[in-house]
Amino acid sequence: MEVFKEPLRIHSIALWGLVLLAVFYTLYLGRHFFLPVTLAFLFSLMLGPAVRGLKRIRVPEPLGAALVLFLLLGLVGYGIYRLFEPAQEWVQKAPDSFRRIEDKLRQIKQPIGQVTKATQAAEKLASFGDAQPTQKVAIDRPGLLSTIFSGTPAFLAQTMVMLIILYFLLASGDLLLRKLVNVLPRLEDKKRAVEITRQMETDISTYLATITIINFAKGAALGVAMYFIGVPNPLLWGAMAAVLTYIPYIGSLVVNGILTLVAILTFDATWRIVSVPAACLIIDVVEAYIATPLLVGKRLTINPVVLLVWLVFWGWLWGVAGALIAVPLLASFKIICDHVDGLQPISEFIST
Repeated sequence: MEVFKEPLRIHSIALWGLVLLAVFYTLYLGRHFFLPVTLAFLFSLMLGPAVRGLKRIRVPEPLGAALVLFLLLGLVGYGIYRLFEPAQEWVQKAPDSFRRIEDKLRQIKQPIGQVTKATQAAEKLASFGDAQPTQKVAIDRPGLLSTIFSGTPAFLAQTMVMLIILYFLLASGDLLLRKLVNVLPRLEDKKRAVEITRQMETDISTYLATITIINFAKGAALGVAMYFIGVPNPLLWGAMAAVLTYIPYIGSLVVNGILTLVAILTFDATWRIVSVPAACLIIDVVEAYIATPLLVGKRLTINPVVLLVWLVFWGWLWGVAGALIAVPLLASFKIICDHVDGLQPISEFIST
């Protein structure tokens, strides 16, 4: 029998590898379906306590879910209304802004340009007599605004699907939990399922709410800093930072890079240009090393290597939306592993 153990083990590994590849391909192919469903479940975990709180004051769950969703949509709509005009203004000025940046960095580019001209001259001398006249083809590229808004119909459709699923998840209350309890045969298993489910829901909703508060506090701090430095439209940059902070490391780099470019475009004094990335760096350090460890706690601290691999994977699978929800998904998965005995080794591997 010993002879067959190794081939069987290899067969099992190959089989699980094929299963994982099939799952990944299904998630990628059906991303327009799985993404809104995943977002709906995450939002339901975060907004579920509010619906249950309304239920305790005798507000029916369907009505409570509608009230919570209307409040959420109202806040998001007001934010979009306030930010749409400055965002549109910056997008329209983007081509001119890039030219101004190029003018300011022209002194740095001059030596590189001289080397390039020398290289081109050497190539012409080397190919003298052999060069054939080439026909240049001009490609008509779409504008920046048309590129950004080309995916708007699909985005709106996915948002509507997500909101509908979210409403029914919030309005159904404990329906899924009751179904799970009814399926289990023994009373002991029923009690344990309810206990684990409640604890996981509490931990995940607390984590999501805490991370959201931290991200929006960071965005507010960055907006205030930009206001005092004199950067135009500080509310826009604060909102951008609050959203992109859901993408660890990469989000902060993108925010700092964009604000540094804005500072180069806006200011002439070197100290004011430098003060913008310096303020961003200070706020990043406070958020990463003080606020998040203090409020989230050591138990939900995730291994940076695992986090980056997970982030790159979901960013490749579902794009920017996948990168935004990668960390909440990983933290939720870790919480589930903490409460299931057979999955605790995975939780230990994910932790720092």
